[in-house]
Amino acid sequence: MSRGSLAVSHLTVAYDRQAALRDIDGCFEAGSMTAVVGPNGAGKSTLIKTLVGILKPVRGRVVRQDFAARDVAYLPQAAEIDRSFPITVTDLVVLGAWRHTGAFGRVGRDVMARTADALRAVGLDGFGQRAIGSLSAGQFQRVLFARLLLQDAPVIILDEPFTAIDTRTTADLLALVRRWHGEERTIIAVLHDFDQVRAHFPRALLLAREQVAWGPTAEALSPANLLRARAMAERWDETPDHRAAA
Repeated sequence: MSRGSLAVSHLTVAYDRQAALRDIDGCFEAGSMTAVVGPNGAGKSTLIKTLVGILKPVRGRVVRQDFAARDVAYLPQAAEIDRSFPITVTDLVVLGAWRHTGAFGRVGRDVMARTADALRAVGLDGFGQRAIGSLSAGQFQRVLFARLLLQDAPVIILDEPFTAIDTRTTADLLALVRRWHGEERTIIAVLHDFDQVRAHFPRALLLAREQVAWGPTAEALSPANLLRARAMAERWDETPDHRAAA
């Protein structure tokens, strides 16, 4: 596939004039697999929401190269998804086909076959008619990954995809992420487990509201960089001097 370079140019994002990210600058190269890491409150999810267009920067910009906004498959944090909505597993996964069928397109046999294949791929064969509210946290995350499979997008952006799920589910879904990487899709994921990042993600972006390091994981997550990120987090404050211009 090998398309889907995503660059950020001197990106600053703010909430109520308070800067959450300052002057982030670099590129997620096409086909790369990058973990976004940093202390709590470092701006990781803010960056992700800006990349997918939910938030707008107050300065700088996001540049998509060789793909459109609809070519991004986005998995938000599980806490942001309403699991009480009365929908079946199959219906939720089918939503991933909208990129190809349109919002009101006909769901034909091919889409249903792909949906069944996606559920098998995530270990949920036979779960299609279950209500999503009846699933465990791990099962629900598998369903969301099945929906990503149906999207078949060149760029996949994941916000804390392995939080609060069991070890086996994490291993299975990590294998799927590695498969996507092998298909030369561009993968960007917010993660908290540094050992997981070092074991599976070739590149890392370390944030502490500012860009601490961005590059090969071993270099970005060096002891010196991690100490710097921790020190930056410890001196965060909310004084007017740290506010972003409107």
